Amino acid sequence: MAPGITIVIIDDNSGILAMLSEALRSDDVRIFTSTDSEQGLDIVFREHPQIVLTDLVMPGTGGLEVVERVVAFDSAIDVIVMTGHSAVESAVEAIRRGASDYMAKPVPISVLRERLSRLVGEARRRSRSNDLEAQLLQASTFEGMIGRSAALMETSARILRVAPHFRTALITGETGSGKELVARALHNLSPVSRGRFVVLNCSAVVETLFESELFGHVRGAFTSAAQDKMGLFEYADKGVIFLDEIGDMPLGTQAKLLRTLQNQEVMRVGSLTPRRVDVRVIAATHRDLRQAIADKQFREDLYYRLSMIEIRVPSLAERKDDLPLLTRHLVDKYASQFGKEIRGLTQRAQIVIARHHWPGNIRELENVIGYACMMAVGETIDVQDLPEQLRASRSNVSPMPVAVPVELNTVDDNALEAHEKRLIASALATAKGNQSEAARLLRIGRDALRYKIIKHGLDVPVTRKVATG
Repeated sequence: MAPGITIVIIDDNSGILAMLSEALRSDDVRIFTSTDSEQGLDIVFREHPQIVLTDLVMPGTGGLEVVERVVAFDSAIDVIVMTGHSAVESAVEAIRRGASDYMAKPVPISVLRERLSRLVGEARRRSRSNDLEAQLLQASTFEGMIGRSAALMETSARILRVAPHFRTALITGETGSGKELVARALHNLSPVSRGRFVVLNCSAVVETLFESELFGHVRGAFTSAAQDKMGLFEYADKGVIFLDEIGDMPLGTQAKLLRTLQNQEVMRVGSLTPRRVDVRVIAATHRDLRQAIADKQFREDLYYRLSMIEIRVPSLAERKDDLPLLTRHLVDKYASQFGKEIRGLTQRAQIVIARHHWPGNIRELENVIGYACMMAVGETIDVQDLPEQLRASRSNVSPMPVAVPVELNTVDDNALEAHEKRLIASALATAKGNQSEAARLLRIGRDALRYKIIKHGLDVPVTRKVATG
């Protein structure tokens, strides 16, 4: 058997537990046993095993419910159901609920060893895959952009070729696809990387203030001009100015921008004296500028001036091969930000992520993963932790209410703490004060629940009940 493997065996027959434990004993394997299914589940939640063997027919909580709870806790755990009541119907039902295998008693030890060896091998491959994924993530990061898809590699290669030479550049792509990251990469790899990188979102500027923002003004140029003001072009001298969503720039300002690009000089509003500037300009837009030209909303001469070098950023739908790496990066980011231990996503949550078409691109993915990390109470993100609009179907695993998705930038640490407190109080109320049941509903260990009860000052009696293994 491979090292680091934990197995939990649940069976109401202590003789079978002793026989299986002895047969599977190895220096490389930790084995926990329980004759009580509820205590066995507590061990699963506490020890997070790779493999669970459970009897099908037991007093109280039966094997099928054990399968459901273990799979809900972590669908990566392999569950083998054993029973002396062999029936095709029960086998099919066990597999349907998430069991990896089904064996009739008496279980031949040689067969059990062979099947466990196969499952252990798969568990070890998954573990190695996670380690390799972390290494791949580190190797697949280019100037803040993450991925190894052909579409992103082509964009990265173009950035490397263009960065040393550009004076103007146009970046196109859907909203949320990462156009500013591309602009910053161009700046960081350019000869003026030590100069300023100045950003102006053209869609957020009042039309009457555009010229003042870009070129500055002198005192008295207009009513509220109480003193001279430097414009962004002067501020970005010897650096780069990034004009985001340039398709929203007014036509009058476009004409003055074109003159600035041609002459490398600006004239403050209200001044007659031009000022020399040495600025590289990167513009970005999600709009079709050629159509805007046809609609008389964008100057054709400015378009040609900007688009001598054009870099198109692929949408997330065009680079879905990068989803696992992006998801891993965002889980690590928000788990650290929220102070949580989150290992990743369950397989069914990964399927939901992969099937989504991502109209909001990276920005939408970041919002989804951040929200899921906030909602997750256990060590993995499951379907019920994802925003409502992403869920293919409602999960019946947990009766816990799921909050309405919110924008991440509206959530602070206090809101996160309050949400966690409400979840724990709701679970305790649902479980009628039974802390073991509340921990199962929350999919966390009892020790973790006790800590959180004390942390939030919840008025619930704390009892000690330790499962034996």
